[in-house]
Amino acid sequence: MNLLFSNDRRGSLPESWYAATAEPATAHPVLKGAHRADVCVVGGGYTGLSAALHLAEAGLSVILVEAHCVGFGASGRNGGQLGSGQRQDQITLEARHGREMARRLWSLGEEAKTLVRDLVARHGIACHLRDGIAWAAETPAGVEDLHRYADHMGTVYDHPMQALDGAEFAALCPSPAYRGGVLDMTAAHLHPLRLAQGLARAAAAAGAQIFERSAVHRIDHGTKVRVATESGHVEADHLILAANGYLGTLERRVAARVMPINNFIVATEPLGARAAEVLTRDVAVSDDRFVVNYFRLSHDGRLLFGGGESYGYRFPKDIRGLVSKPMLEIFPALKDVRLDYAWGGTLAITMARMPYLARIGPNVLSASGYSGHGVGNAVQAGRLMAEAIRGQSAGFDTFSALPTRPFPGGALLRNPVLVLGMSWYALRDRLGI
Repeated sequence: MNLLFSNDRRGSLPESWYAATAEPATAHPVLKGAHRADVCVVGGGYTGLSAALHLAEAGLSVILVEAHCVGFGASGRNGGQLGSGQRQDQITLEARHGREMARRLWSLGEEAKTLVRDLVARHGIACHLRDGIAWAAETPAGVEDLHRYADHMGTVYDHPMQALDGAEFAALCPSPAYRGGVLDMTAAHLHPLRLAQGLARAAAAAGAQIFERSAVHRIDHGTKVRVATESGHVEADHLILAANGYLGTLERRVAARVMPINNFIVATEPLGARAAEVLTRDVAVSDDRFVVNYFRLSHDGRLLFGGGESYGYRFPKDIRGLVSKPMLEIFPALKDVRLDYAWGGTLAITMARMPYLARIGPNVLSASGYSGHGVGNAVQAGRLMAEAIRGQSAGFDTFSALPTRPFPGGALLRNPVLVLGMSWYALRDRLGI
């Protein structure tokens, strides 16, 4: 089954709060007939749009093909958190790769945040960018871990994170579920679909050609790459694969190492004065569960709450019921609040929970598997691939050197194996282990 068409109407954004508050859509044509470009980009999310923008600004001819519409995938549906560093914490990265590589990865993560902020400012992208992400812990041991990490980050990386005890965290987030946490005001949150739309507008203004409703069916490799859609094809010197969880069988080496999973978000009715029952400051929050709960207030005063995952192709029929359960565990006082929107999206993870950047061939690059950290990683990966095509590959090579194991069972059996593992960790969350 093809994830591109499993859960959504073809060529349409899901009925989410993001879509309801996005910019007026700019329609891009369907690819028809034969086309030629220096670079063909497959995928109209953050990665592909950033690559197209940076390549076009460098003077290369770029054609981007998207199966649905700009921002259709995870780029237009995610929690909107622009986190610091990488998806894995620095202590984990130091243990895996050594202090020197961990520092390089930290620097790249910080550059990703700066890149997003700079693009938003330079191109006037109205995506409601706001500072601040808090990490919440449900147990005293979890609080100790977060405070220890904050101390490590301040001492080793000179990165400011404020440790919050139970009373301080409750003053920020009055949930009975949390015992403390940390606050990182260098991180940020934003309207993710508006960011994608702004990147598309900037890429088109720089000269990139964007084609929507143009699903890729076949890629022929060679000195020139030929990318075929239903009604046309592109011949290019270079190819960038930027489809993340929607890549499917277009490239099996990537498919074996990058696993699509589904995540879900609800948006409440506007809370008015009751917003203070959720957050007293305009920051985002993620907690320390293995299946993470994440939330923030929208610019119109709604709670945007993400929680719950699924590992099959189909979204559950009752997304509201799925997400309201963890939401009411965190905010039981909101049991009478209406849920105006509920939607799902497909992201992609790797075994190591780090991005998978790879040279698939002499003229083919791929980036995917951001594992829930894609607002910064994906935008940066697009630029890194654009730089690599132009002969400046240091950043790309840092990520591509990271070992990325295939999922057990490869592309065919990875799903049932992953379900077993994820179900075990979800049970640990419920039992408080």
